[in-house]
Amino acid sequence: MAQEEKKSRGIKGSSLKKALALYVYIKPYQFKFIIGLIFLFFSSAANLAFPKLLGDLVNEASVGELVNNIDKIALTLLVVLIIQAVFSFFRIILFVEVAEKSLAALRQAVYSHLIRLPMLFFSKKRVGELNSRVSADISLLQETFTTTLAEFIRQIIIIVGGITLLAYTSVKLTLFMLAVLPPVVLLAVFFGRYIRKYSKKVQTEVAESNTIVEETLQGIQNVKAFANEFLEIARYKEKTQQVAMTAIKGGKYRGGFASFIILGLFGAIVAVIWMGTNLIASGELATGDLFSFVLYSGFIGGSIGGLADVYARIQKTVGATEDLLEIMDEKMEPVSEETAQNRAGLKGSLAFNKVNFSYPSRSDIQVLNQLSFEATPGQQIALVGSSGAGKSTIVSLLYQFYQLDAGSITFDGKEASEYDLSTLRDSMALVPQDVFLFGGTIRENIAYGKPGASDLEIEKAAKKANAYEFIESFPEKYETVVGERGVQLSGGQRQRVAIARAILKDPKILVLDEATSALDSESERLVQEALDNLMRGRTSLVIAHRLSTIRSADKILVLEKGHVVESGTHAELLAIEKGVYKNLSELQFA
Repeated sequence: MAQEEKKSRGIKGSSLKKALALYVYIKPYQFKFIIGLIFLFFSSAANLAFPKLLGDLVNEASVGELVNNIDKIALTLLVVLIIQAVFSFFRIILFVEVAEKSLAALRQAVYSHLIRLPMLFFSKKRVGELNSRVSADISLLQETFTTTLAEFIRQIIIIVGGITLLAYTSVKLTLFMLAVLPPVVLLAVFFGRYIRKYSKKVQTEVAESNTIVEETLQGIQNVKAFANEFLEIARYKEKTQQVAMTAIKGGKYRGGFASFIILGLFGAIVAVIWMGTNLIASGELATGDLFSFVLYSGFIGGSIGGLADVYARIQKTVGATEDLLEIMDEKMEPVSEETAQNRAGLKGSLAFNKVNFSYPSRSDIQVLNQLSFEATPGQQIALVGSSGAGKSTIVSLLYQFYQLDAGSITFDGKEASEYDLSTLRDSMALVPQDVFLFGGTIRENIAYGKPGASDLEIEKAAKKANAYEFIESFPEKYETVVGERGVQLSGGQRQRVAIARAILKDPKILVLDEATSALDSESERLVQEALDNLMRGRTSLVIAHRLSTIRSADKILVLEKGHVVESGTHAELLAIEKGVYKNLSELQFA
């Protein structure tokens, strides 16, 4: 039991420590934040002055004092009201400014960190979940910084200040009132644990439901092609029902807590009025003082009742902070802002030396086994083999997306680890089978290969990629919006835009991952011509199922179960009796 309590305290301390880590984003604006807190304190203090002044007003009237005294108190009440309004106005402005600027810095930091994480991280996380962390969780922090935190502090001030003024008015009544507070506070802590648990669970399930929406909308063509609309509707319905049931269960805890507080506090106020009237009858208390006391009791009761909900929202924010900081705790890749000058020295030779590799998520399956091959500058190397032979894995390792289990990869005779990672990747260009285009214009997508490229450079790249004619045929030409993932363009057009992007990048090493396998004959001819232009004078690594596209390769490597089983030119491999390549060739050209 003692160990569990110690562990619980450790977790709470760790959560608080993580939440306080956000201070680094508030620090540049701490002066304005402190001024806002001062305004908050004085506006809350002004709020506390109302019951006392109203009580004085009642006392003055009950003892038949001069109208002038009553008018003075009424005027004081008006001044206090104006002061509270002014302080509240500036407090809100300052808190909003600090919150928005701090959260903008936090958003930038999270995105900057997220985009520099290794591929291993993204292979374990879903896009919808990460998107929820960056959007929903930070929005929750926004509400806390602008409203919830101020409300929490205001209620604490009212509770502490109110109790102090109560004690000043009547110690007997104050002690009577405080008799109900300790169990309420203990219950708030007890319920807070459960509220936090269910709030965090709801956040997680909402993120999972958002993932379903995002994935189905991204793959809407497949959903409709397989007539699975109602399957996806059912899947989303099941997940949202889980969210609702979890939230309802958490709501029952909060509802029960709120009901108990209302019952306890209103019962206490009735008891206080009963006792107060007895004190008035005995001459120990003035009528106006009881009036003030009841108002203060109502203030304190309302603050304690609202404190539970505010506390739950703060706990929810702590949970969101933990999720965000988990991302920030992930180790980033050592990428840097490199320039073209950094890669000027690379000549383009590469070599795999006895490489062993298994994906971290499938460590029991060895994808590459003692794989070795090399390519000299300007050489065209083709990789062929059945699915699962390791061809695409070679591309991932070439880009240093994953760490090797054994062996090494070298560029110009130096191990990959000796190069700056950004320099290495910027020296290569990939043209995949499934081209990804951003949702902007054709110009923006081509220029992605060389940010800041001139119009003339973009046009030259488009001509070399056989993309110039179809781009010019569009009314908006290079300003044509390609749509999400390039849906407004055909497969061949997307490929040629990708090739233009690679040409503009002017890489030393080119990787073509089945770049023509999904195209019709005419599109394949145009794309193949563009690829021939692109490969000229560059080290090229070509993955292909269509053997017709690699007949002129300088060397063809045939892969099976992660290692090279045959190597040579097209003619040399066809000469091998019962060879794997010869068998593949006969099957394709039969």
